[in-house]
Amino acid sequence: MIKLYQIYLIKSFWKIFSFICLIFFSLAIILNIFEEVSFFKNVDVNSFYPLLLTLLTAPTIVYETFPFIFFISTQFLFIRLMDKEELDIFKKISLSNLKLIGILSLSSIVVSLFLVTLFYNLASNLRFMYLEMKNKYSGDNKYLAVVTENGLWIKDEIDNKINIINAEKIDGTILKKVTINQFSKEYSILTNIVADEINIENNNWIILKGTFSKINEGLKSRENIIFKSNFDAKQINQLFSDLSSLNIVELNKLKKDYNNLGYSVTNINIHIQKLISYPIYLTVMTIFACVVMLNIKRNKSKIFHIVLGVLLSVLIYYINYFSTLLGQNGRLPEILSIWLPLIIISLFCAIGLVRINEK
Repeated sequence: MIKLYQIYLIKSFWKIFSFICLIFFSLAIILNIFEEVSFFKNVDVNSFYPLLLTLLTAPTIVYETFPFIFFISTQFLFIRLMDKEELDIFKKISLSNLKLIGILSLSSIVVSLFLVTLFYNLASNLRFMYLEMKNKYSGDNKYLAVVTENGLWIKDEIDNKINIINAEKIDGTILKKVTINQFSKEYSILTNIVADEINIENNNWIILKGTFSKINEGLKSRENIIFKSNFDAKQINQLFSDLSSLNIVELNKLKKDYNNLGYSVTNINIHIQKLISYPIYLTVMTIFACVVMLNIKRNKSKIFHIVLGVLLSVLIYYINYFSTLLGQNGRLPEILSIWLPLIIISLFCAIGLVRINEK
């Protein structure tokens, strides 16, 4: 049965947490709306359109900052408890520091599971709507590429022609089993090209050997033909980097499509590992904040605690960032690149908890 002091602690924590979330959400809107206004400054749209786009993408930004929100919220809770001398009162009713941390950790992991299963899926759907709406006004709207169960599909407009390209496989800079249908601006068929392999190292693709057919002309087999495109291998490899716009079901479907295409699934695997580890990450950040606050002398100012919290949050962010980067570049195994920073933070927490237990 939940005791009265436990209810008080949980309510106090989540009141502070909600307030900090509101601050971060407001900052996300303020910072992002300037970018949207700048994007649409030369476009004839309703004045509320940039605000709408900002509201659609803000939840994703807040989701990415939850580790720092948990950390700072825990800090402010302890500052409040210290100011009211409630930590001493809790000790008198036999509530040890470890029990206090246990209550906050348990409530953190419950809420973090909600954030991953529900909030993330909502935020990703809103992000997808944001990208679709903004893409309509992007200068790159005529250059599209998607991966489906039928391979890689590219729509490419160049030299007043529209190329619809389908490749079954991609291997480094080589597209395999490629079909290219070339249309005029009015979508009248001009040329059909079928090739086993095309080198796409740069924008001048090399059709190593292909069969060409045109209206009123027979089939012709040609080799080493230059084919101009707006895409190259590097661009294609960067096309699908915004995985935050996909929910968990869509991520798994995309992973399956990538495997069928022979496309690298490293970024998807890392993103999925982030989602799996996120509840633990948020809980560890809560424990870490507890350890930091309980190991600092109480006579330190609030400014000191806030500055320390920001510095530690930035440090942890860059540790995670560089570890993820090493995973994406193949320098670290995918799973290790996500879990290594958590293991390091957890070790610091374990050392701090031993010191707290000895007090």
